[in-house]
Amino acid sequence: QVQLVESGGGLVQAGGSLRLSCAASGRTFSSYTMGWFRRAPGKERGSVAAMKWAAGSPYYVNYANSVKGRFTISRDNAKNTLYLQMNSLKPEDTAVYYCAAGASVLAWSRESEYTYWGQGTQVTVSS
Repeated sequence: QVQLVESGGGLVQAGGSLRLSCAASGRTFSSYTMGWFRRAPGKERGSVAAMKWAAGSPYYVNYANSVKGRFTISRDNAKNTLYLQMNSLKPEDTAVYYCAAGASVLAWSRESEYTYWGQGTQVTVSS
């Protein structure tokens, strides 16, 4: 059974940092595209960042414009874990953050291309 389990969310003040983790189990995701999405209150879920590995090295890393320079996506294939380091957090980053994985992702920001999803972790940034 494939599972993605996010952790690391919480309440932080504006300007602070959090690191989210996504532990994958049930299969090896080393060749998958893995990404982070978020759903802010009253808004649709949107893409945050994604990365794909190939032949043991990062093939590409992409970020939404709103988080470039502040967030960093990384993965530890040995631990089958994806991370999202979030720095300089803003109140508008408040959302439920989801981890996702897909085997054949062509458009990294498109939700429909991801097969597996976690249950989400809440991030709240106070002003």
